[in-house]
Amino acid sequence: QVQLVESGGGLVQAGGSLRLSCAASGRTFSSYAMGWFRQAPGKEREFVAVISWSGGSTLYVDSVKGRFTISRDNAKNTVYLQMNSLKPEDTAVYYCAAGSGPRMLVAGISESWGQGTQVTVSS
Repeated sequence: QVQLVESGGGLVQAGGSLRLSCAASGRTFSSYAMGWFRQAPGKEREFVAVISWSGGSTLYVDSVKGRFTISRDNAKNTVYLQMNSLKPEDTAVYYCAAGSGPRMLVAGISESWGQGTQVTVSS
């Protein structure tokens, strides 16, 4: 099982940018689809973005399309989430996850979860 550690969260003004990183341990990182999810206070965790094992396929929730970009570096065992034009409604704890395929992750079915990193966007 892969272990995941997120970093890069923080406080940013609306319109600003942040880049989240998720470092994975284990030799099989490149065989996993990877995803980002978020959970705002009082709300359920929701899918944000997913990337296939090769990086050749990505999916996004409609609310972040055109603003967020998911990418991965298999040589560094790391997946990224570049977040631009941030809005107050993007405030949440962001989690990365590893799964057997992009569509499984979109459905919330994951083999591993990170501990989360807080993103706060002020208006």
